[in-house]
Amino acid sequence: MNTAGLRRNVALTSALALGAVALSGCGGSDSGSDNGVGVSLIVKTTTNPFFVAMQDGAEAAAGDHGVELTMAAGKADGDEETQIQAIENAIARGDAGILITPNGPSVVDALKKARDAGLYVIALDTPPDPADAVDITFATDNRQAGERIGQWAAAQLDGEKATIALLDLFDDKVVSVDYDRDQGFLEGMGIDPADPNVNGDEAPTGTYSGGDYEIVGNEASQGAEDGGRTAMENLLTKNPDINVVYTINEPAAYGAYQALEAAGREKDVVLVSVDGGCAGVDNVKQGVIGATSQQYPVKMAELGVEAIAELAESGTAPETTEGLDFFDTGVELVTDTPVDGVESIDSTAASDICWG
Repeated sequence: MNTAGLRRNVALTSALALGAVALSGCGGSDSGSDNGVGVSLIVKTTTNPFFVAMQDGAEAAAGDHGVELTMAAGKADGDEETQIQAIENAIARGDAGILITPNGPSVVDALKKARDAGLYVIALDTPPDPADAVDITFATDNRQAGERIGQWAAAQLDGEKATIALLDLFDDKVVSVDYDRDQGFLEGMGIDPADPNVNGDEAPTGTYSGGDYEIVGNEASQGAEDGGRTAMENLLTKNPDINVVYTINEPAAYGAYQALEAAGREKDVVLVSVDGGCAGVDNVKQGVIGATSQQYPVKMAELGVEAIAELAESGTAPETTEGLDFFDTGVELVTDTPVDGVESIDSTAASDICWG
């Protein structure tokens, strides 16, 4: 995307702002009118507190940088149509840029249309497929996040056979955050993932870094508590001896825990996840989740708003982290049962920085 197109949009929004107030209340609307930089934040859903935190971070940053912020969200994780409409709205408004956590591949064409119209597009948390459908992604290294909880889980077993349940995000679409976390977990366990970008094609039995393993199956959770509970119930029906449970996020993990508790198995299972939100960290403290990888959605959103404001002001675009094709916003393993060789922080430290 060329910065000249962005500046055309900034000029347009500046003219419109002389006679209009900000389109949504992010605070600092007076400075937003002076600057005229419109930014749309389009998250997956507001039923997940991860994305609510992201909205809070963007709102605070918008006030600091004089940005007119408009927020939108899918009705549920995977709702692409609502996100596409929000992208169309951003184009029609003449926004300077879009921050988006894509709900799936169908949004890619709309993002191309936005970039062709001169908007600068930043993906947050979830890169689109293909990754170059946006100008840059600000995200956790999800492969590393999965790898760390896999390493921790393997160490907890101390050579015992791993009977593994995998609670993924979707089974009807491919999203990079889904396979990066799942496959990273397997790699952390020392299991060959076969195609590292495909869930469920690894050998169902074999050896991990500590001994033998068996994968009971992959179930979609939709990243939701009720989905996690149902997925766990289904997998326990297949094999009640599951002792390792990977979950795509903490709402799914809590749902899985409820199913395990109902089956009287909650104390016999190593349960791991990714997110590191305040509720998830508290679940680590309470012993519900053994370990989670903490990511920082507030930081993603703040940096995204700041980047578009800076680009509009100076023409300076953000750059990817050295050696990566995205800007890495960091990850920490959170557990109160640390293991040698796997760097981690405890739940008390994680509570002070939950979601950054």
